[in-house]
Amino acid sequence: MEKTLVLLKPGCVQRNLMGEIINRFERRGLHIVGMKMMQLDEAILREHYAHLVDRPFFPKLAESMMASPVVAMAIEGVDAVQVVRTMVGATNGREAAPGTIRGDYSMSNQQNIVHASDSTSNAQVELARFFRPEEIFDFKAALCGYVYGDGEGA
Repeated sequence: MEKTLVLLKPGCVQRNLMGEIINRFERRGLHIVGMKMMQLDEAILREHYAHLVDRPFFPKLAESMMASPVVAMAIEGVDAVQVVRTMVGATNGREAAPGTIRGDYSMSNQQNIVHASDSTSNAQVELARFFRPEEIFDFKAALCGYVYGDGEGA
């Protein structure tokens, strides 16, 4: 099973959409194996968005990500990174397809409700950034046999 990181951003928290977004992942059959609310600081944001630190919009991005706590989730499933990315939709909410999380709840490029890891290698790095090893649990979901066919899930 593959694991990926999802952050419910301050816009999601402030708009009281946390339960609805979590529900979408769970209804899809993905398994939440770690979850916590946390307040981000500039140090973790500089690390997380290292590829954007020198861009002129970074200070506004950091400010928006520190506006309230976020909810960090470790989500597990077969091809979890790709499944979550497909569910999340395009970065710019105005361009995201209806039926995706951003397409249904976002009208912004920056205030786009969620962050999701974009590759399996980044998922590993990002999970380690936001979770200690003991905060991600290894247990089989009771409904796994009803989510995956024979040989698909572990």
